[in-house]
Amino acid sequence: MVDFSVYKGKRVLITGHTGFKGSWLAVWLHALGAKVWGYALDPYGEKDNFVLSGVGAKIEGDIRADVRDREKLHEAFAGLQPEIVFHLAAQPLVRLSYEHPVETYEVNVMGTVNVLEEVRQSPSARVAVMVTSDKCYENRERWWGYREDEPLGGYDPYSSSKGAAEIAISAWRRSFMNPLCYEKHGKAVASARAGNVVGGGDWAADRIIPDCIRAIEVGEPVAIRSPQAVRPWQHVLEPLCGYLTLGAKLWSNPAKFAQAWNFGPSPGSVVPVWDVARMVVEHYGAGALKDASTPGALHEAKLLALDTSKARYELGWTPKWSICTTIAKTVEWYMRYAKEDMHLLCLRQIEEYSSAGQ
Repeated sequence: MVDFSVYKGKRVLITGHTGFKGSWLAVWLHALGAKVWGYALDPYGEKDNFVLSGVGAKIEGDIRADVRDREKLHEAFAGLQPEIVFHLAAQPLVRLSYEHPVETYEVNVMGTVNVLEEVRQSPSARVAVMVTSDKCYENRERWWGYREDEPLGGYDPYSSSKGAAEIAISAWRRSFMNPLCYEKHGKAVASARAGNVVGGGDWAADRIIPDCIRAIEVGEPVAIRSPQAVRPWQHVLEPLCGYLTLGAKLWSNPAKFAQAWNFGPSPGSVVPVWDVARMVVEHYGAGALKDASTPGALHEAKLLALDTSKARYELGWTPKWSICTTIAKTVEWYMRYAKEDMHLLCLRQIEEYSSAGQ
C-alpha cells in the first residue's frame, strides 16, 4: 500500500464528512495525523457512523453548510486554507433522484462546480480528489467492466448527474488546472469512481444492507426490490484506500495522476443483490428474505461493473477484501453499534484492512 505519511500535518478539507463514506474517511485521515476539517449538512440520523464514531469532536472543525452555498463555501476555503480537498458531498440515491431531480442536479453538478471553483481560486489548495460514482457511465448493462475513457451518461437523474459532474471536472481540469501547465497553477485535480459501497454506519433508504438491518431488527422479512440485479460490492475502506492513494500520488507527482480513476472490487465480488442479502442474514444469524420485485417499478440498472486495471497498474491499488469478508466486517458494525465504542471499532477495522494481504 502507498505510504500515507504524506497526510500527517496536512490541512485537509472533506466535503460530505457527515455522510457514510465521508465519516470513515475523516476517521482514517485523523488517525493518519492530518488536520481535518469537514463541510457538510447534518447526518441522516443518530445511528450514523459519523455520530456514533464521535469523529466530529475529534477533527479540527465541523462546518454545517451546503455545497450549493457559494458564499459559505468560499468562507470555509478562505478561513481554513486547505492543502488537500476530498469532495464527497452529494445526493447519493438513485430512487430519491426520481423524486427530486432538480435538487439532485443542483447538489451533484453545481455543488461539484462550486468546489472546483474554490480549489481553482484558493492559494493553498494543491490537490483535489473529486468523488463521483460508477454510475457516471452510459450503462449498456454488459458483463465486462467500464474503463475510464468510455462514454459518460446515465438513464436516471442521479446517474446522469454524476456523468455531468465528471464532464465538469474534466472541463475545469483542462481549462484552468491543466496537468501540462502545472508549474503555472500548482494544482492537481482527479476524479474517483467507485462501485456499490457497503460498511458499518450507513442507514440511507433504498440501500440493501441498511434495509436488511432495519428489517432484521424489527423481526420482519427483508424485502428485496431487485433480487437479480448485479452490482460490484466493496467495503467502504476499499475505495477510501483508493482515494487516499490517489491523493498521495497527486501530491508527489501531480502532472501524472490528475485523471479519472475507477476503484471497484475483484470480479468475485460482482454478485446479485439476493446473494448479498442472504450473506447478511447468515452472518447476523437472524432474518428472512422475500422477493418484492414489481412490474413497472422505477428503472434501476440490473448490471454494472468497473474495470480497475488502470488503478491497479498505475497507482498500485488493488482490492483486498473478498465479498465474504466485506459482508462479515459490515455486519460486525451493525451487531455492535448499540453497545461498543464505534470509533475504536472503526480504527480496528481500518488497521485490519491496512494489514491485510492483497
